[in-house]
Amino acid sequence: MPAPLLTVPGRRSAGRPRTLLLLLAVLAPFLAPFLLAAPATAAEGDPSPDPVPQPRTGSPWFGPGLDWTEDLAADYADRLGTTPALYSQRVNYPLSEDDRTYLRQFVEQAAAQGAVATVTLEPLAPLGDLTADHAADLADELAGLHRELDTFFLVRFAPEMNGTWYQWGQQPEAYVEAFRTVADAVHDATDHAAMVWSPVYGAGYPFGAAYGDVDPDRVADVRALDTDGNERLDGRDDPYAPYWPGADAVDWVGLTLYHFGVDRGRVDNDLDPVEGGETGDLESSEGFEVDVAPAPGAFVERLEERFGYARGTGGRPFYDRFAARHDKPFLVETAALWEPDGDGDPELEIKRTWWRQVFAAVEDHPLIAGISWLEQRRPEAEVDERVVDWRGTRTDRLSAALRRDLAGSGVDTGPVTRVLDQDAGNAATAQGRQVDADDVGEEMGWIVFCAALLAVAFLVAGLVGRYVPSWRYPDEHDPRDRRLDLFRGWIILTVVFTHIEVASPYSYVSLNAIGAITGAEMFVLLSGIVLGMIYAPTVRRFGEWATAVTMLKRARKQYLVALVVVLVVYLLGLLPFVDATDITTFTDRGTGEDGTAVQGQVYDLYANAARLFDYPPPWYAVKQLLLLEMGPWVFNIMGLFVVLSLLLPAMMWLVRRGLWWVLLALSWAAFVYGAIEEPHWFPSQFEDVFPLLTWQLPFAHGLVVGHYRRQITRALTTRPGKVGCGVLVVGYAAALVWLWAGHRFGLAATPFPDGSYGWLYDHAYTRIFLQPGRLVDLALMVVVAHAVLTTCWKPIDKVVGWLWIPLGAASLYVFIVHVFFALAVGNIPGLDRGSVWQGTLVHTVVMLAIWLMVRRKFLFSVIPR
Repeated sequence: MPAPLLTVPGRRSAGRPRTLLLLLAVLAPFLAPFLLAAPATAAEGDPSPDPVPQPRTGSPWFGPGLDWTEDLAADYADRLGTTPALYSQRVNYPLSEDDRTYLRQFVEQAAAQGAVATVTLEPLAPLGDLTADHAADLADELAGLHRELDTFFLVRFAPEMNGTWYQWGQQPEAYVEAFRTVADAVHDATDHAAMVWSPVYGAGYPFGAAYGDVDPDRVADVRALDTDGNERLDGRDDPYAPYWPGADAVDWVGLTLYHFGVDRGRVDNDLDPVEGGETGDLESSEGFEVDVAPAPGAFVERLEERFGYARGTGGRPFYDRFAARHDKPFLVETAALWEPDGDGDPELEIKRTWWRQVFAAVEDHPLIAGISWLEQRRPEAEVDERVVDWRGTRTDRLSAALRRDLAGSGVDTGPVTRVLDQDAGNAATAQGRQVDADDVGEEMGWIVFCAALLAVAFLVAGLVGRYVPSWRYPDEHDPRDRRLDLFRGWIILTVVFTHIEVASPYSYVSLNAIGAITGAEMFVLLSGIVLGMIYAPTVRRFGEWATAVTMLKRARKQYLVALVVVLVVYLLGLLPFVDATDITTFTDRGTGEDGTAVQGQVYDLYANAARLFDYPPPWYAVKQLLLLEMGPWVFNIMGLFVVLSLLLPAMMWLVRRGLWWVLLALSWAAFVYGAIEEPHWFPSQFEDVFPLLTWQLPFAHGLVVGHYRRQITRALTTRPGKVGCGVLVVGYAAALVWLWAGHRFGLAATPFPDGSYGWLYDHAYTRIFLQPGRLVDLALMVVVAHAVLTTCWKPIDKVVGWLWIPLGAASLYVFIVHVFFALAVGNIPGLDRGSVWQGTLVHTVVMLAIWLMVRRKFLFSVIPR
């Protein structure tokens, strides 16, 4: 058996049983999940969704109307504990370039959770100035977003048009014409956008004494609004019918139904037709008594048009007139007001009472198809512009109560449209490609081939070690193990070739051979091994506290360099002659409903970067930068290394005290918890692709391997160690070959159940996750690498050592600078990414350029190595 890759000479220990226990503890976890895994019958796939989503009767879609300048869809889903079925956003109309950007950002966030995008259009121009061209422009934007993001839209055009607090209010003829113009354009452009007609609840109409009236002296359209013909605009006039655009233009109806508190009443609330419909100066309101829990049945009283009307007014319920009569789905925009400084009822009682009434009303009103809860904190005219809080997830207690009531109500909070999984899409882009279902056989074939090739290399290494001893690694006493540097150099080059997406033999091998058997997990493991090797000697030299401080300073340096790289890449992309989209966006590379490849979905990883240059920059944009939520996709793992570097002193404190088993136990507990619960504790971009609780596992094992390399080496070079490694390597490869042969040639004699071949890839070898098979391959690669590099060192070193060793010794440096090479390659004019000769030339030039930078120590004092 060849000497191990990480050999460091030392006297033989008498504690062999303890050493073997340590070895088994390090290696067994990689093998255990694979050995314990068993094929299971795959569940039948869900039927394809209807082309146009429709909520199930009695299960309305539920979601929030967020303040999108301060809140994110992902943050709301974390607070609620589940993803909502819809999100709401207000957008200026007609669309400006900024409005298009905000609309796209909103829709991207909704699409990432498969949620319906409810778009409230707020006209900035007079209704009469809105043209068919404006409507066509909007409709084309929505149709394009649907094609890209598979999103379904609810379009609320100028809601609450029967009120006096919006510029478009109480202009029935102009409103109906504008609504129908938008509806015609939207209906012509796409079937995946429904027009929503949504007035405000009619009690208090015609709102002469309105809260927040935008123009108390405006002239109202008396002829159209005086529905009872008494030549007055008063509470007996119909608050809805004059604004009805017609059943052919309206797909959904909606109503704004908020709980403010107790209305103290209005004085002289009518609109005076003698003055041409002006509100005059005498109208007034006593306002609301806030922080009062809703009375029993308060929400149903609104649906039945009985709440808040003066005696002798009110009419047939809105629900019956427009939803039931025309068979239209009904969207409710609602929430319950709570004033933080009030002395009334508790917040939980107010809000929970209200949402329970809303949910309960669905049973008797089955056309309620959507519930949009106002999830904002803002000043309100109804309470003299004091700041109130409408949010249902303001606190953990509120969130838990809402989550429980949603779960028991039948209200739908799941995805409605195809979930555009940013995590999986980003991971597929960052690690090569996401395998289509039809390619699973080919992908497993590569895995089997690589495992067999490694087994052959292992056996050949043993023969070379016996018969050609002069090729062995000569520097066993050198604390800087060049074998490890060479191995790291090989791995970091595969990262570079994968991220510079051009065709060449290098990328072919990186994606298919190396990528099939290992990937970023080997980079993380080797980083842990190196740090585990150097930590104890550093402690002996400088002391434990000084070493911990040094490592924390290293983490700080990594973080600052990461921030600089993120900003520099963005700034370079602003230059007129630089196109940074190759690395500042990524493409969803999944499959469509018919199984064909879908590669057109683009996500902007710098969506809010432009806001950093506002004055003052909004906190949400600053926070995204500081937490590394923005940045090039080829760089996203850097955040993981920053966090792992911060955890390094605590992890090594355990290892150095012989408590390695505690560290590994905690590591595996975190790994299992992460696999089950899938928490995302860090909003950083790396959590979407390399979740900390998962990817700390190879790092922690690397620390233990690096620290105890001498004991592990001695165990592996004993006869039981040699035999055990041989059995594991050859036996594992033989089992995979047998499985492949049974699948390929239909051999009935194989002991594996039908479907095992495809099941094994899905549950053990998928590239974008650290599944059991990937962990087994990680151990396999390390064992074979130390055997081959120890016994065949001299010829390998002569051929590639000059290149791989320097790159491996500075692998983190190489990873950082390769970002700018990927950016440069993306801007080479005339480059055909499918041309093998061009790609080979590009990869060769990049490789040699990075090697030259390493040799010349370019910016070594600034960039971590």
